[in-house]
Amino acid sequence: MNKIEKLTLAVLFSAITAFGHGSVTPQKVDTTGLKQLGDTWVSENPYSTDNPKAVEIGRSGYSENCARCHGLDVISGGIAPDLRELDKFEDEYFLGKVLSGVTRNGNVYMPSFADVLSQEAIWAIRTYIMDRRAKDGIE
Repeated sequence: MNKIEKLTLAVLFSAITAFGHGSVTPQKVDTTGLKQLGDTWVSENPYSTDNPKAVEIGRSGYSENCARCHGLDVISGGIAPDLRELDKFEDEYFLGKVLSGVTRNGNVYMPSFADVLSQEAIWAIRTYIMDRRAKDGIE
């Protein structure tokens, strides 16, 4: 392989690595079919894993906004924490991280979703995560 081919492969590999997780721009989630929660934020998830619509909407919202870093089907690939490890009593912690994002030493590790996701969308995503946790036998 000559120098130009090696350089071309190096540039291609760098581009793939840099964009491997795709866009990290938060995406709105359509919550049609869920009970609307109003303008006052609740601190506990109002949806249950027995709510198939919340799980379905949460799966879609998770896939669009969380899977790039937290892993497909909520199984972390090591880039970001495994969200199945958050137990049901950590709703308020989850909400806080989603709304404020995570920044360390000036680096954004997770963007804020406060201006993009409604509380219905956030709680539906949390419901999907809890559904995956139960299906994966995590207690």
